[in-house]
Amino acid sequence: MRRGRPGGRIRSRTAALALLAIASLLLSGCGLLSRPQPLSADAPLSMTVTIPVLTDGVLPARFTCYGHAPESPSIYWSGAPQGTKSLALVVDDSAAPIEPRVYWLVYDIGPDTTDLQVGTLPPHAMVAQNSAHKAAYEPLCPRGTSHKYRFTVYALNTFFKHALPAGAPLLQAWTTIAAHVIARGTTMAKVCPSAAPQRTPGTCMSS
Repeated sequence: MRRGRPGGRIRSRTAALALLAIASLLLSGCGLLSRPQPLSADAPLSMTVTIPVLTDGVLPARFTCYGHAPESPSIYWSGAPQGTKSLALVVDDSAAPIEPRVYWLVYDIGPDTTDLQVGTLPPHAMVAQNSAHKAAYEPLCPRGTSHKYRFTVYALNTFFKHALPAGAPLLQAWTTIAAHVIARGTTMAKVCPSAAPQRTPGTCMSS
């Protein structure tokens, strides 16, 4: 009977353990997309982000999966610091299991831009793939109970152009942008689990 080389078995076992370690990091609080952390948690939280379409913190159904033809909401920001070369926007669910679910990631927004209007992007802005592997806005879609989603604007010290092409994979876009964040601002929006009207402002009908 032919026996395998001991060294080969040891190398295979070592490689398997290394892959397991990497997977454990990504699934734990130390991973790049770890659940509690925004894209760049150590950047100054010095910018202001607002969503004018909110009604007492609740995002209208037209911007969610419960709308007839869902589209992205208008978003405004201010306070980008000196040295800002571009801006990026991330819409995610920071409370998702294992890692945040990213619904929208827009980058190469001009440094003088202060808003995104409903369903539109400014000139030259790019969209990366989201967690559904689509380079688009994925409508927010809670099931059963209301849920809050995070909208974060990042000021960056570079403009990516061809270095980060449109439709870039989420992980590539995430890591590339994270290395250039100089400031950020964030706000939350509550989404109701259906298109039913609210009983009172800021609350959702129970499903």
